[in-house]
Amino acid sequence: MRTTAPIPPVSVQVSVHGDVPDSAAGYARDKISAVIRHARRPVLDARVRITVQQDPAVPRPFVAGANIDLNGRPVIVRVAAPTAREAVDLLAAKLRTRLDRSTRQRHDNRGRLRLVEAGENRPAGAPAAGAPRVLRRGSFLATATVDEAAQELDAMGYEFCLFTEAGSGEDSVLFRDGPTGLRLAQVEAPAIDRLSGFTAPVTISGSAAPLLDTEEAIERLELSGLPFLFFLDAGTACGRVLYHRRDGHYGLITPAM
Repeated sequence: MRTTAPIPPVSVQVSVHGDVPDSAAGYARDKISAVIRHARRPVLDARVRITVQQDPAVPRPFVAGANIDLNGRPVIVRVAAPTAREAVDLLAAKLRTRLDRSTRQRHDNRGRLRLVEAGENRPAGAPAAGAPRVLRRGSFLATATVDEAAQELDAMGYEFCLFTEAGSGEDSVLFRDGPTGLRLAQVEAPAIDRLSGFTAPVTISGSAAPLLDTEEAIERLELSGLPFLFFLDAGTACGRVLYHRRDGHYGLITPAM
């Protein structure tokens, strides 16, 4: 009888930013490690980020976020609390619930996968065997200002964030541009006076998003060599982001409703 060796638990990577107590990182590592040890599917990567807002008017200034790779499926949780310890406790409780829910929804999610078959509509540069799938999920934000999207990027350590910009009503993506800069792109070439006011150091792309279907977006992503592609979906007329996942598949983010 053949047996499968258990996958060793991953080491939870914790980063803290701002005036966060020194004990918070170790406490978070212990709490989140205990949660993922009970996950019913393999956890391939686990990252936690704790930040604090310096504004005394904010009632819950400590923000804790977890980004978990649950056997190739991203599970992202974000909470805010009055103290770092409370934020970690809340994060652990919410993460346990999300991991359980992700396991229960496994079969439902399979029905929403779009399989790119080897040798059939295969994008340039994609592997010939074990072709990648496109895994769909919702966006990080719904309607938001540029500053709110920038705060989400900073709090969660994202590279990009798809959202509907509050002033213009356009599907937009805010992404990191170099070590410290941010850049905003929209489905239509932005009219600056239509954007909601913002203070974040953001440059504006003058180009409209390309009109593509999913297969065309995969091909363009592979040819570009970029980590992600923002495009206007030809079927829905909505902005989407296609990106490379760590497991070799593609992630497809659609606007939150």
